[in-house]
Amino acid sequence: MIFTTKYLPVLIVAFSVFIGASATEEVVVETTNPSNVKWTGGSFEWPCSATKNMFKSSGRYISKNVIATRAAIYNDDAIVALPRYRPGVPATLAKVSLIDKGCQAGLLPFPCWSVQEEGTCSALQNVVDLYLDPQNILWVLDTGVVNTLEEPERKCPPKVLAFNVYTGKLVKTVDLSGLTSPTSRLQYLVSDYSRDGRVFVYVSDAATRAILVYDVTSGRGYRVVLPQAITVGCTRRDVLYLALLRRSDGSTCLVFTYLSGSRMFSIRTVHLRNGSANGKVHDLGVKPRKMILLGTDNGSALFFRYEGEADIYRWDAATAFDSRNFQMVYTSPECTLATHVVADYRRGRMRVLESNFPDFMHGTVGCGANQALSIM
Repeated sequence: MIFTTKYLPVLIVAFSVFIGASATEEVVVETTNPSNVKWTGGSFEWPCSATKNMFKSSGRYISKNVIATRAAIYNDDAIVALPRYRPGVPATLAKVSLIDKGCQAGLLPFPCWSVQEEGTCSALQNVVDLYLDPQNILWVLDTGVVNTLEEPERKCPPKVLAFNVYTGKLVKTVDLSGLTSPTSRLQYLVSDYSRDGRVFVYVSDAATRAILVYDVTSGRGYRVVLPQAITVGCTRRDVLYLALLRRSDGSTCLVFTYLSGSRMFSIRTVHLRNGSANGKVHDLGVKPRKMILLGTDNGSALFFRYEGEADIYRWDAATAFDSRNFQMVYTSPECTLATHVVADYRRGRMRVLESNFPDFMHGTVGCGANQALSIM
């Protein structure tokens, strides 16, 4: 389903917020129909055949063990997270071109091969989420634990890294070990700027029922423990989703829910910055079914799907959290499910990162997972 022009003003407003201080950059919206980008397994662009053979022979490259789960789009490229669920993932953060006309898009490690070295704690170990902020800084959540679907092994402390998305330069590393415990399960992150220009990073920790808050400007972080009520109906190994929404007055809030939780919640980011959620969490209402939060338009729209279902819905947070306000906007092709919805500003569209993720989880993908960044 094409993302109709009725949503284009939302994207334009969000875009004006997104570029912030980069207002001198030219805004380009393509008039031709943008195309979907597809690839299978770990379709990497290698420096040379000898390097590829070396990685394969040592077990550091097993194409079918590579899958993209999250994405951020900057100009004509998408940067994707490639979690190290199993051995053989040579790079856990990569770039793919959106204008590649070939039948198989190629993955290029971002920012380079040397930053992907497993066991080197200054490098990336296991990227599970990423977020591109209004100043074109890419924030990357690295749990430090690899082979999470087989025999999890902690290689390094958990951290958040910030890259200049244009140059690929590492501009900040945030060590999260002081905010976590050995049982922590870090899953999603977003970043935001306060009105006085400070930048904050928020990370969900499903195991401790908390949101980690880090004030990057002051170098100070803390855990905000969420009310027990948000865990009603949850299982032990649950997922704590979060997404950042922008209100019309310029303020921001986080919406969050456990996958098995029965209700959706929100909290204004100003309260998180003050370090306490007591009495500040807003119960938005009952979820019709288990919901997978997929992303936002960097405005007030949240995209989601129901567990195991291919239909993607859009909810505008300016309206009540009610199924009558959920609009179906896209359906993934047969045998594929979406893991992320992200704005593609240059083309004035939303894109869906989708794959046969359930097959991948069960180890039944053959030569590799089928992945695509599709136009909504």
